[in-house]
Amino acid sequence: MTPSMTTSAPITPLKPTHQRVAQHLVDGLTTQDIATRTGLSPHTVRQYVRDIRVSVHCPPRCKPQVLVHFLLAAEQVAPPTTDRSAPELNAEQQLLLNAVAVHSTPRDIALAAKIAPADARSALDALLDETGAADVTQLIVLAHAWGLLGARASGTVESGAVQ
Repeated sequence: MTPSMTTSAPITPLKPTHQRVAQHLVDGLTTQDIATRTGLSPHTVRQYVRDIRVSVHCPPRCKPQVLVHFLLAAEQVAPPTTDRSAPELNAEQQLLLNAVAVHSTPRDIALAAKIAPADARSALDALLDETGAADVTQLIVLAHAWGLLGARASGTVESGAVQ
């Protein structure tokens, strides 16, 4: 499935080193964890993450789950397989899942999910419980593995970005 990007620029395929770092991001590792595991300096890992964001047209200040969504939607890394079966999400939960995949700030997530900002955290906690995900990055990875998240919608405004 080819994602519909917010820009017409083509996705730049990741170099092998960047692809390994991207896979670690999908696995839920922090930049410090990646540095420790790969022997790269934290500075180098941060630079690689910036390069990866540019390659997939992800906003510079996006949260990890948004970058992971961009990577998976652009098919730059493969979603892991899971033996967990996909949960039956209602329309509100699917809207929240989509919002978490493309927005970084709680306010933007709440607006996109059409819920009150004060209710966003409890709704997200309920979604994490429903899916069995440990955190929002794992939620996005599982959602891709289950086929619940496709490409980003064209024309989405990414939050947390300084364009």
